[in-house]
Amino acid sequence: MGSQGQAATDDTAGCRTQAAAHFVFVPLMAQGHLIPAVDTALLLATHGAVCTIVGTPATAARVRPTVDSAWKSGLQVRLVEFPLDYAAAGLPDGADNADNVPVGYMKNYFEAVALLRTPIERYLRANAPFPTCVVSDFCHPWTTVLAANLGVPRLSFFSMCAFCLLCQHNVERFGAYAGVADDNEPVVVPGLEKRFVVTRAQAPGFFRGIPIPWWEEFADYVERARAEADGVIMNTFEEMEPEYVTGYAAARKMKVWTVGPVSVYHKRGAEGTLAARGNAAAIDAGECLRWLDDKDPGSVMYVSFGSIARAEGKQVVELGLGLEASGHPFIWVLRNADDYDAAARAFLDELEVRVAGRGLLVRGWAPQVLILSHAAVGGFVTHCGWNSTMEAVAAGLPMVTWPHFTDQFLNEKMVVEELGIGVSVGVTEPLMYRAAEKEIVVGRSVVEDAVRSVIGGGEKAEERRRRARALAIKARAAMQEGGSSHRNLMDLVDRFKTAS
Repeated sequence: MGSQGQAATDDTAGCRTQAAAHFVFVPLMAQGHLIPAVDTALLLATHGAVCTIVGTPATAARVRPTVDSAWKSGLQVRLVEFPLDYAAAGLPDGADNADNVPVGYMKNYFEAVALLRTPIERYLRANAPFPTCVVSDFCHPWTTVLAANLGVPRLSFFSMCAFCLLCQHNVERFGAYAGVADDNEPVVVPGLEKRFVVTRAQAPGFFRGIPIPWWEEFADYVERARAEADGVIMNTFEEMEPEYVTGYAAARKMKVWTVGPVSVYHKRGAEGTLAARGNAAAIDAGECLRWLDDKDPGSVMYVSFGSIARAEGKQVVELGLGLEASGHPFIWVLRNADDYDAAARAFLDELEVRVAGRGLLVRGWAPQVLILSHAAVGGFVTHCGWNSTMEAVAAGLPMVTWPHFTDQFLNEKMVVEELGIGVSVGVTEPLMYRAAEKEIVVGRSVVEDAVRSVIGGGEKAEERRRRARALAIKARAAMQEGGSSHRNLMDLVDRFKTAS
């Protein structure tokens, strides 16, 4: 077992004399879940809590620079590694990062992670201070046993919005799909004042809709653990969705702490730490920032589909041609660009030459929060993962919405229909993790029109930008002293202190 550093793991003398809350974070080892969980831990530590973050070696490596920096600044935070037992779970060696586990091995992966309960409990009993609360990603139902064995409360952590959770909850609770044979037939989400429609394909329920019995059993296990939690922590803020936060708390009959946008933690840190957030091997942030420095304010479109979503070769061509035809400068992040076929790679090389100076193609990881915060960026083409959505909200940017799977469709509805700060490209069916393969390609003209609708001129575009800027002001206020998220962080730190 490794750790964040010898000093961070062993120097607990300063903790023993305090009655501080000690939160143990057990994030899902996937980028979209890991980053906000770590940011939340650092925010709690900023307000005086002790925080232990557990992870597999590969995921720990991703956030080590961030945690190291926080610990060196005086925060009581530590990162502890627990390797998976690949043989026991039937996993390929090295498959300890959920983003890169082959789909056929995901069952094995979740089983392998659940086996970490015993070594984590052993570590926590042997290393002071004793925990006062377990904060686990909702995908880890086995942490119910961990918290019970330690005799401490357990909070569910969601890198999702309350709107998404309440819609999903109500669809299941009121049986909205009963009698609906077609997965793509729209149904109205029950129990909400405003009318929203979804399909089973868009919102099947967490781990539902997979035609394998084990997954249905796992989905039931996750639901039981969620119902038994002592509360919920969310990366959102009350001022953005007050009725949905209140509605979800009432539906679940439990306390909800909104603590976002958690990426704001890094505003106080060094640029280097922010650039490496979530990836120790991030590209030189200076390259992107220098390129942006030469562009007019609000003129650049940023394009990224996150850590999992990936466009197929034909879609890459259409997206690239649409960006080129829009006439606007753009930064396009291409994860795993080398995995494309020869034709797609050749297209990208040719496009890069044609748009030199106006378009920047980033192959690999990019410092997203730094880029979104730059004055030259005026919009974001996004897959609607909630981290990316919240980062755009915090930066005051309107979005072109392009959901790929799971909660991303509900996030899109939040952005476009509820907040009025986005334009959809019109994708209505999952592009990934489908029961049956189907080619869905968004054409170049749709991309061009959507980009111009968000970043171009016109009254509607300006109104979206105005709303986005106003929402960013609310987001910053929520995290400042006296703001809703700040109050919730302080309440968590106070409520889960050790007994004096």
